Amino acid sequence: MVDRFFPNVLPDFVSETTEQKEEVGDTLMKLLSMPYSSLSQHFKRAALDLKETVTLDTWGLTGQEVSDFTLYCGTLGTAFILFKSYQLTNNTADLSLCLAIVDACNSASFSSRDVTFLCGRAGVCALGAVAAKHAGNQELLDYYLTQFKGINLSSNLPDELLYGRAGFLWACVFLNKHLGEGTIPSTTTRAVVDEIIKNGRLLAKKGGGSPLMFECYGEKYWGAAHGLAGIMHVLMDMELKPDEIMDVKGTLRYMIRNRFPSGNYPASEQDRKRDVLVHWCHGAPGIALTLVKAAEVFGDDEFLEAAVDAAEVVFNRGLLKRVGICHGISGNAYVFLSLYRKTGNVEFLYRAKAFACFLLDRAHKLISKGEMHGGDKLYSLFEGIGGMAYLFLDMIEPLGARFPAYEL
Repeated sequence: MVDRFFPNVLPDFVSETTEQKEEVGDTLMKLLSMPYSSLSQHFKRAALDLKETVTLDTWGLTGQEVSDFTLYCGTLGTAFILFKSYQLTNNTADLSLCLAIVDACNSASFSSRDVTFLCGRAGVCALGAVAAKHAGNQELLDYYLTQFKGINLSSNLPDELLYGRAGFLWACVFLNKHLGEGTIPSTTTRAVVDEIIKNGRLLAKKGGGSPLMFECYGEKYWGAAHGLAGIMHVLMDMELKPDEIMDVKGTLRYMIRNRFPSGNYPASEQDRKRDVLVHWCHGAPGIALTLVKAAEVFGDDEFLEAAVDAAEVVFNRGLLKRVGICHGISGNAYVFLSLYRKTGNVEFLYRAKAFACFLLDRAHKLISKGEMHGGDKLYSLFEGIGGMAYLFLDMIEPLGARFPAYEL
Protein backbone atom coordinates (compact mmCIF):
# COMPACT_ATOMS: atom_id res chain seq x y z
CA MET A 1 0.00 0.00 0.00
CA VAL A 2 2.83 2.40 0.82
CA ASP A 3 3.89 2.38 -2.83
CA ARG A 4 0.83 4.54 -3.53
CA PHE A 5 2.08 7.44 -1.42
CA PHE A 6 5.21 9.04 -0.04
CA PRO A 7 5.63 8.49 3.71
CA ASN A 8 4.67 11.78 5.33
CA VAL A 9 7.66 12.94 7.35
CA LEU A 10 6.51 16.57 7.35
CA PRO A 11 6.44 18.20 10.79
CA ASP A 12 3.02 18.41 12.44
CA PHE A 13 3.37 22.19 12.46
CA VAL A 14 6.00 24.78 11.51
CA SER A 15 5.69 28.33 12.79
CA GLU A 16 6.21 31.15 10.34
CA THR A 17 9.25 33.34 10.89
CA THR A 18 10.52 36.61 9.47
CA GLU A 19 14.16 35.63 10.03
CA GLN A 20 16.24 35.37 6.87
CA LYS A 21 18.44 32.27 6.98
CA GLU A 22 21.42 32.49 4.70
CA GLU A 23 22.78 28.98 5.13
CA VAL A 24 21.90 26.32 2.63
CA GLY A 25 19.25 23.99 4.03
CA ASP A 26 16.09 22.07 3.26
CA THR A 27 14.18 24.26 0.80
CA LEU A 28 10.87 22.64 1.74
CA MET A 29 11.37 23.62 5.39
CA LYS A 30 12.27 27.14 4.33
CA LEU A 31 9.03 27.39 2.37
CA LEU A 32 7.00 26.08 5.32
CA SER A 33 8.51 28.63 7.71
CA MET A 34 8.13 31.56 5.33
CA PRO A 35 5.57 34.29 6.19
CA TYR A 36 2.41 33.58 4.22
CA SER A 37 2.52 36.95 2.47
CA SER A 38 5.86 35.93 0.96
CA LEU A 39 4.91 32.30 0.34
CA SER A 40 1.76 33.33 -1.53
CA GLN A 41 3.95 35.22 -4.00
CA HIS A 42 5.92 32.02 -4.64
CA PHE A 43 2.63 30.22 -5.29
CA LYS A 44 1.50 33.02 -7.59
CA ARG A 45 4.66 32.95 -9.71
CA ALA A 46 4.56 29.16 -9.96
CA ALA A 47 0.84 29.17 -10.78
CA LEU A 48 1.15 31.71 -13.56
CA ASP A 49 4.16 29.89 -15.04
CA LEU A 50 2.27 26.60 -14.96
CA LYS A 51 -0.79 28.27 -16.47
CA GLU A 52 1.31 29.38 -19.44
CA THR A 53 2.82 25.90 -19.83
CA VAL A 54 -0.59 24.21 -19.70
CA THR A 55 -2.12 26.70 -22.12
CA LEU A 56 0.74 26.35 -24.59
CA ASP A 57 0.62 22.57 -24.61
CA THR A 58 -3.16 22.11 -24.72
CA TRP A 59 -3.97 25.03 -26.99
CA GLY A 60 -0.95 26.68 -28.58
CA LEU A 61 0.74 23.49 -29.75
CA THR A 62 -2.40 21.74 -30.97
CA GLY A 63 -3.27 24.16 -33.74
CA GLN A 64 -6.20 25.06 -31.51
CA GLU A 65 -7.85 21.76 -32.33
CA VAL A 66 -9.89 20.06 -29.62
CA SER A 67 -9.73 16.27 -29.36
CA ASP A 68 -11.12 16.10 -25.81
CA PHE A 69 -13.39 19.00 -24.93
CA THR A 70 -14.10 18.03 -21.30
CA LEU A 71 -13.19 19.96 -18.19
CA TYR A 72 -12.02 16.79 -16.46
CA CYS A 73 -9.14 15.86 -18.75
CA GLY A 74 -9.62 17.98 -21.84
CA THR A 75 -9.23 21.47 -23.22
CA LEU A 76 -12.10 22.99 -21.22
CA GLY A 77 -9.97 22.40 -18.14
CA THR A 78 -7.48 24.89 -19.53
CA ALA A 79 -10.28 27.43 -19.97
CA PHE A 80 -11.30 26.85 -16.35
CA ILE A 81 -7.73 27.53 -15.17
CA LEU A 82 -7.62 30.71 -17.25
CA PHE A 83 -10.93 31.86 -15.76
CA LYS A 84 -9.57 31.23 -12.26
CA SER A 85 -6.45 33.20 -13.11
CA TYR A 86 -8.57 36.05 -14.44
CA GLN A 87 -10.61 36.13 -11.22
CA LEU A 88 -7.44 36.52 -9.16
CA THR A 89 -5.38 38.82 -11.38
CA ASN A 90 -8.02 40.62 -13.47
CA ASN A 91 -5.90 39.87 -16.54
CA THR A 92 -8.40 40.33 -19.38
CA ALA A 93 -6.12 38.43 -21.76
CA ASP A 94 -6.84 35.31 -19.69
CA LEU A 95 -10.58 35.93 -19.97
CA SER A 96 -10.39 36.45 -23.74
CA LEU A 97 -8.38 33.27 -24.21
CA CYS A 98 -10.79 31.41 -21.92
CA LEU A 99 -13.69 32.42 -24.18
CA ALA A 100 -11.80 31.42 -27.32
CA ILE A 101 -11.14 27.96 -25.89
CA VAL A 102 -14.76 27.60 -24.76
CA ASP A 103 -15.86 28.45 -28.29
CA ALA A 104 -13.71 25.65 -29.71
CA CYS A 105 -15.00 23.25 -27.04
CA ASN A 106 -18.54 24.29 -27.89
CA SER A 107 -18.04 23.24 -31.49
CA ALA A 108 -16.40 19.98 -30.44
CA SER A 109 -19.15 19.08 -27.97
CA PHE A 110 -22.26 19.49 -30.15
CA SER A 111 -22.59 15.77 -30.77
CA SER A 112 -21.82 14.76 -27.18
CA ARG A 113 -24.54 13.04 -25.19
CA ASP A 114 -22.77 13.67 -21.89
CA VAL A 115 -24.57 16.28 -19.80
CA THR A 116 -22.38 17.05 -16.79
CA PHE A 117 -20.16 19.95 -15.81
CA LEU A 118 -17.03 17.81 -15.63
CA CYS A 119 -17.44 15.64 -18.70
CA GLY A 120 -20.32 16.99 -20.77
CA ARG A 121 -21.85 19.82 -22.69
CA ALA A 122 -23.24 21.44 -19.53
CA GLY A 123 -19.71 22.41 -18.50
CA VAL A 124 -19.03 24.07 -21.83
CA CYS A 125 -22.24 26.10 -21.80
CA ALA A 126 -22.09 27.01 -18.12
CA LEU A 127 -18.48 28.21 -18.19
CA GLY A 128 -19.13 30.00 -21.49
CA ALA A 129 -22.11 31.87 -20.05
CA VAL A 130 -20.26 32.94 -16.89
CA ALA A 131 -17.13 34.02 -18.76
CA ALA A 132 -19.30 35.95 -21.23
CA LYS A 133 -20.90 37.81 -18.34
CA HIS A 134 -17.49 38.86 -17.05
CA ALA A 135 -16.57 39.99 -20.56
CA GLY A 136 -19.73 42.08 -20.77
CA ASN A 137 -20.94 40.17 -23.83
CA GLN A 138 -24.70 39.81 -23.35
CA GLU A 139 -25.28 38.25 -26.76
CA LEU A 140 -22.80 35.48 -26.05
CA LEU A 141 -24.18 35.03 -22.54
CA ASP A 142 -27.68 34.58 -23.96
CA TYR A 143 -26.38 32.13 -26.54
CA TYR A 144 -24.72 29.84 -24.00
CA LEU A 145 -27.71 30.00 -21.66
CA THR A 146 -30.01 29.02 -24.50
CA GLN A 147 -27.72 26.14 -25.37
CA PHE A 148 -27.61 25.03 -21.74
CA LYS A 149 -31.38 25.07 -21.41
CA GLY A 150 -31.60 22.91 -24.52
CA ILE A 151 -29.65 20.04 -22.94
CA ASN A 152 -31.81 16.95 -22.59
CA LEU A 153 -31.36 14.43 -19.81
CA SER A 154 -32.07 10.91 -21.01
CA SER A 155 -33.99 8.52 -18.81
CA ASN A 156 -31.11 6.04 -18.63
CA LEU A 157 -28.60 8.45 -17.09
CA PRO A 158 -26.82 7.39 -13.91
CA ASP A 159 -27.18 9.69 -10.90
CA GLU A 160 -23.47 10.30 -10.20
CA LEU A 161 -21.40 13.46 -10.52
CA LEU A 162 -19.00 12.61 -13.33
CA TYR A 163 -21.47 11.48 -15.98
CA GLY A 164 -24.92 11.64 -14.39
CA ARG A 165 -27.74 13.78 -13.04
CA ALA A 166 -25.77 15.16 -10.10
CA GLY A 167 -23.18 16.51 -12.53
CA PHE A 168 -25.89 18.33 -14.47
CA LEU A 169 -27.33 19.74 -11.25
CA TRP A 170 -23.90 21.05 -10.26
CA ALA A 171 -23.75 23.00 -13.52
CA CYS A 172 -27.16 24.51 -12.68
CA VAL A 173 -25.93 25.61 -9.26
CA PHE A 174 -22.75 27.05 -10.81
CA LEU A 175 -24.85 29.18 -13.15
CA ASN A 176 -27.17 30.35 -10.39
CA LYS A 177 -24.23 31.32 -8.20
CA HIS A 178 -22.50 33.37 -10.89
CA LEU A 179 -25.46 34.73 -12.83
CA GLY A 180 -28.08 35.03 -10.09
CA GLU A 181 -30.61 32.77 -8.40
CA GLY A 182 -33.33 31.64 -10.76
CA THR A 183 -31.13 31.70 -13.86
CA ILE A 184 -31.87 27.99 -13.99
CA PRO A 185 -35.34 27.80 -12.44
CA SER A 186 -36.18 25.57 -9.51
CA THR A 187 -38.69 23.70 -11.69
CA THR A 188 -35.76 22.40 -13.74
CA THR A 189 -33.61 21.39 -10.79
CA ARG A 190 -36.52 20.00 -8.76
CA ALA A 191 -37.42 17.52 -11.48
CA VAL A 192 -33.85 16.20 -11.46
CA VAL A 193 -33.74 16.04 -7.65
CA ASP A 194 -37.00 14.08 -7.63
CA GLU A 195 -35.51 11.52 -10.01
CA ILE A 196 -32.31 11.17 -7.98
CA ILE A 197 -34.18 10.74 -4.68
CA LYS A 198 -36.59 8.24 -6.22
CA ASN A 199 -33.74 6.15 -7.64
CA GLY A 200 -31.75 6.32 -4.41
CA ARG A 201 -34.65 5.17 -2.27
CA LEU A 202 -35.60 2.39 -4.66
CA LEU A 203 -32.15 0.80 -4.62
CA ALA A 204 -31.79 1.33 -0.86
CA LYS A 205 -34.93 -0.73 -0.27
CA LYS A 206 -33.11 -3.75 -1.64
CA GLY A 207 -30.96 -3.82 1.49
CA GLY A 208 -27.83 -2.40 3.03
CA GLY A 209 -29.08 0.03 5.65
CA SER A 210 -28.52 3.35 3.92
CA PRO A 211 -31.60 5.52 3.18
CA LEU A 212 -30.20 6.25 -0.29
CA MET A 213 -28.04 4.08 -2.53
CA PHE A 214 -26.96 4.38 -6.15
CA GLU A 215 -25.34 2.15 -8.71
CA CYS A 216 -22.98 2.99 -11.53
CA TYR A 217 -21.16 0.55 -13.82
CA GLY A 218 -22.58 -2.24 -11.66
CA GLU A 219 -20.93 -0.86 -8.49
CA LYS A 220 -22.52 0.87 -5.51
CA TYR A 221 -19.83 3.52 -5.18
CA TRP A 222 -19.29 5.71 -2.12
CA GLY A 223 -16.91 8.36 -3.45
CA ALA A 224 -17.17 11.82 -4.92
CA ALA A 225 -16.84 11.06 -8.62
CA HIS A 226 -19.28 8.18 -9.04
CA GLY A 227 -21.06 7.62 -5.77
CA LEU A 228 -22.77 8.65 -2.57
CA ALA A 229 -20.43 11.46 -1.51
CA GLY A 230 -20.72 13.33 -4.81
CA ILE A 231 -24.48 12.93 -5.03
CA MET A 232 -25.03 14.00 -1.41
CA HIS A 233 -22.72 16.98 -1.96
CA VAL A 234 -24.87 18.28 -4.82
CA LEU A 235 -28.18 17.49 -3.11
CA MET A 236 -27.12 19.72 -0.22
CA ASP A 237 -27.12 22.66 -2.66
CA MET A 238 -30.76 21.99 -3.46
CA GLU A 239 -33.89 23.05 -1.58
CA LEU A 240 -34.83 19.73 -0.04
CA LYS A 241 -37.99 18.58 1.67
CA PRO A 242 -37.75 17.54 5.35
CA ASP A 243 -37.86 13.82 4.56
CA GLU A 244 -35.17 14.28 1.88
CA ILE A 245 -32.93 16.10 4.37
CA MET A 246 -33.32 13.17 6.73
CA ASP A 247 -32.33 10.78 3.96
CA VAL A 248 -29.21 12.78 3.09
CA LYS A 249 -28.19 12.98 6.74
CA GLY A 250 -28.95 9.29 7.22
CA THR A 251 -26.85 8.35 4.20
CA LEU A 252 -23.86 10.31 5.51
CA ARG A 253 -24.27 8.74 8.95
CA TYR A 254 -24.40 5.30 7.35
CA MET A 255 -21.06 6.01 5.68
CA ILE A 256 -19.51 7.29 8.91
CA ARG A 257 -20.70 4.20 10.83
CA ASN A 258 -19.26 1.87 8.20
CA ARG A 259 -15.89 3.53 7.56
CA PHE A 260 -12.69 1.58 8.09
CA PRO A 261 -11.10 1.50 11.57
CA SER A 262 -8.35 3.69 10.09
CA GLY A 263 -10.88 6.47 9.38
CA ASN A 264 -10.70 5.92 5.62
CA TYR A 265 -13.77 5.00 3.56
CA PRO A 266 -14.50 2.10 1.17
CA ALA A 267 -14.62 2.76 -2.56
CA SER A 268 -17.92 0.89 -2.81
CA GLU A 269 -20.39 -1.39 -1.04
CA GLN A 270 -18.71 -4.33 -2.73
CA ASP A 271 -15.24 -3.22 -1.61
CA ARG A 272 -15.72 -2.95 2.16
CA LYS A 273 -12.51 -4.76 3.16
CA ARG A 274 -9.87 -3.05 0.99
CA ASP A 275 -8.56 0.05 2.80
CA VAL A 276 -6.35 1.36 0.01
CA LEU A 277 -7.59 4.43 -1.87
CA VAL A 278 -7.11 7.95 -0.46
CA HIS A 279 -8.33 9.98 -3.42
CA TRP A 280 -10.96 12.62 -4.15
CA CYS A 281 -12.69 10.13 -6.43
CA HIS A 282 -12.59 7.21 -3.97
CA GLY A 283 -11.82 7.37 -0.27
CA ALA A 284 -11.45 9.87 2.55
CA PRO A 285 -10.60 13.09 0.63
CA GLY A 286 -13.80 13.45 -1.40
CA ILE A 287 -15.94 12.23 1.48
CA ALA A 288 -14.24 14.70 3.85
CA LEU A 289 -15.21 17.59 1.56
CA THR A 290 -18.82 16.37 1.58
CA LEU A 291 -18.79 16.08 5.37
CA VAL A 292 -17.52 19.66 5.71
CA LYS A 293 -20.37 20.71 3.43
CA ALA A 294 -22.82 18.81 5.66
CA ALA A 295 -21.45 20.60 8.74
CA GLU A 296 -21.97 23.94 6.97
CA VAL A 297 -25.48 23.14 5.74
CA PHE A 298 -26.87 21.25 8.73
CA GLY A 299 -24.72 22.58 11.57
CA ASP A 300 -24.25 19.09 13.04
CA ASP A 301 -20.96 18.63 14.94
CA GLU A 302 -20.86 14.92 14.10
CA PHE A 303 -20.20 15.72 10.43
CA LEU A 304 -17.39 18.13 11.23
CA GLU A 305 -15.83 15.62 13.63
CA ALA A 306 -15.95 12.93 10.95
CA ALA A 307 -14.41 15.32 8.42
CA VAL A 308 -11.54 16.03 10.83
CA ASP A 309 -11.02 12.28 11.29
CA ALA A 310 -10.92 11.81 7.51
CA ALA A 311 -8.45 14.69 7.20
CA GLU A 312 -6.09 12.83 9.52
CA VAL A 313 -6.09 9.93 7.07
CA VAL A 314 -5.39 12.34 4.23
CA PHE A 315 -2.44 13.92 6.05
CA ASN A 316 -0.91 10.53 6.89
CA ARG A 317 -1.57 8.74 3.58
CA GLY A 318 -2.43 11.50 1.12
CA LEU A 319 0.99 12.49 -0.24
CA LEU A 320 0.20 10.38 -3.27
CA LYS A 321 2.68 9.58 -5.98
CA ARG A 322 0.48 11.49 -8.38
CA VAL A 323 0.13 15.21 -8.89
CA GLY A 324 -3.47 15.70 -9.97
CA ILE A 325 -6.79 16.86 -8.56
CA CYS A 326 -8.78 13.64 -8.89
CA HIS A 327 -6.29 11.19 -7.44
CA GLY A 328 -3.23 13.17 -6.46
CA ILE A 329 -1.69 15.51 -3.93
CA SER A 330 -3.27 18.62 -5.47
CA GLY A 331 -6.79 17.38 -4.82
CA ASN A 332 -6.00 16.08 -1.35
CA ALA A 333 -4.75 19.51 -0.23
CA TYR A 334 -8.29 20.84 -0.60
CA VAL A 335 -9.46 18.78 2.39
CA PHE A 336 -7.37 21.01 4.65
CA LEU A 337 -8.38 24.20 2.83
CA SER A 338 -12.04 23.29 3.28
CA LEU A 339 -11.58 22.64 7.00
CA TYR A 340 -9.58 25.84 7.40
CA ARG A 341 -12.41 27.80 5.80
CA LYS A 342 -14.96 26.14 8.07
CA THR A 343 -13.05 26.29 11.37
CA GLY A 344 -10.46 29.05 11.03
CA ASN A 345 -7.93 26.66 12.58
CA VAL A 346 -4.46 27.59 11.25
CA GLU A 347 -3.28 24.00 11.69
CA PHE A 348 -5.46 23.06 8.72
CA LEU A 349 -3.98 25.91 6.69
CA TYR A 350 -0.53 24.62 7.61
CA ARG A 351 -1.41 21.14 6.35
CA ALA A 352 -2.70 22.55 3.05
CA LYS A 353 0.46 24.62 2.82
CA ALA A 354 2.58 21.53 3.57
CA PHE A 355 1.03 19.55 0.70
CA ALA A 356 1.24 22.51 -1.69
CA CYS A 357 4.84 23.28 -0.70
CA PHE A 358 5.76 19.62 -1.21
CA LEU A 359 4.52 20.00 -4.79
CA LEU A 360 6.13 23.40 -5.25
CA ASP A 361 9.49 22.13 -4.07
CA ARG A 362 9.59 18.58 -5.41
CA ALA A 363 6.93 17.70 -7.98
CA HIS A 364 8.87 18.53 -11.14
CA LYS A 365 11.97 16.72 -9.88
CA LEU A 366 10.03 13.65 -8.83
CA ILE A 367 8.12 13.50 -12.13
CA SER A 368 11.32 13.86 -14.16
CA LYS A 369 12.95 11.04 -12.13
CA GLY A 370 9.93 8.79 -12.64
CA GLU A 371 9.17 8.68 -8.92
CA MET A 372 5.88 10.55 -9.33
CA HIS A 373 3.17 10.19 -11.98
CA GLY A 374 2.41 13.40 -13.86
CA GLY A 375 -0.96 12.08 -15.00
CA ASP A 376 -2.27 10.07 -17.94
CA LYS A 377 -2.90 13.46 -19.54
CA LEU A 378 0.04 15.44 -18.25
CA TYR A 379 -1.40 18.95 -18.65
CA SER A 380 -5.01 18.24 -17.76
CA LEU A 381 -6.92 19.82 -14.87
CA PHE A 382 -8.04 16.68 -13.04
CA GLU A 383 -5.21 14.24 -13.77
CA GLY A 384 -2.17 16.37 -14.56
CA ILE A 385 -0.21 19.47 -13.66
CA GLY A 386 -3.17 21.66 -14.58
CA GLY A 387 -4.53 20.63 -11.18
CA MET A 388 -1.33 21.76 -9.51
CA ALA A 389 -1.62 25.13 -11.27
CA TYR A 390 -5.18 25.48 -9.98
CA LEU A 391 -4.16 24.58 -6.42
CA PHE A 392 -1.34 27.14 -6.47
CA LEU A 393 -3.80 29.79 -7.66
CA ASP A 394 -6.07 28.89 -4.75
CA MET A 395 -3.19 29.03 -2.27
CA ILE A 396 -2.76 32.74 -3.02
CA GLU A 397 -6.00 33.49 -1.14
CA PRO A 398 -6.72 30.29 0.80
CA LEU A 399 -10.00 31.41 2.37
CA GLY A 400 -11.40 31.69 -1.15
CA ALA A 401 -10.16 28.26 -2.21
CA ARG A 402 -12.71 25.79 -3.57
CA PHE A 403 -12.14 22.32 -4.99
CA PRO A 404 -12.72 22.89 -8.73
CA ALA A 405 -16.10 21.78 -10.06
CA TYR A 406 -17.08 20.39 -6.64
CA GLU A 407 -17.12 23.13 -4.02
CA LEU A 408 -18.88 26.42 -4.76
